[in-house]
Amino acid sequence: MLVRDGSGGIEVFLLRRNLRSDFVGGAYVFPGGAVDEVDRRADLQEVCRGLSDDAASQRLGLPRGGLAFWVAAVRECFEEAGVLLAMPAGAGAARLVSFRDEAVAARFRLHRKAVDSGERRLVEVCRDEGLELAVDRIHYFSHWITPEGPPRRYDTRFFVAAAPPEQVPLHDERETVASLWLRPAEALRRYRAGELDLILPTIKNLEAIERFDSSTSLLAAAASKVEVPTVEPLIVPGPDGNVRILLPGDAGYEEAKAGA
Repeated sequence: MLVRDGSGGIEVFLLRRNLRSDFVGGAYVFPGGAVDEVDRRADLQEVCRGLSDDAASQRLGLPRGGLAFWVAAVRECFEEAGVLLAMPAGAGAARLVSFRDEAVAARFRLHRKAVDSGERRLVEVCRDEGLELAVDRIHYFSHWITPEGPPRRYDTRFFVAAAPPEQVPLHDERETVASLWLRPAEALRRYRAGELDLILPTIKNLEAIERFDSSTSLLAAAASKVEVPTVEPLIVPGPDGNVRILLPGDAGYEEAKAGA
């Protein structure tokens, strides 16, 4: 979840999935995707700033391999949105890489295509450009597992980071076909008006972000989170014969989970 401060408050970047996509075609989502094998390579540790695999794994409650989730978040943002959460290597560097110079921007557009196609790895781009992935600026925010029942289930970790001020996010015209910045409240208003297609985890994360008046306060709260609970919705029969979705904290959730 890439966020920034706009004139009306905090804004979040959303991408529209290709209508032909097998998964939530046409819906507006955050940049993201699966953790790939290339995200798990040991040599990525050398280009990850301020976060070890041990610390990342502990944060996610995993025995090992946690850093791959942060690397995947960076890679997917680069592939899908053209945003690279990286900074010049070296202890003194403080700013995320800038694409303000058109020659630099053009070079990184080529890097984006090469990483997206699998022609190059993100670690190779970092070495060539003298960069480190800014994983220490990406904060674990929420964890959702889709309900039992459908043939395919998704186990998804959501992260939040400030968008680089000198980069312009843009959809890839392949997996995603449109993009926009919106205040969470406006995105939710458009969803309720039938103008924007959103799925439940996106809605709930937007509702969580909506409580904050600035990206600074949101990121500070995310960074200080001690525990991120797993949200596992349940599909249960409704009183009218249709199914309904229960979330943790809803009346009847614990009883339905115990009987599952």
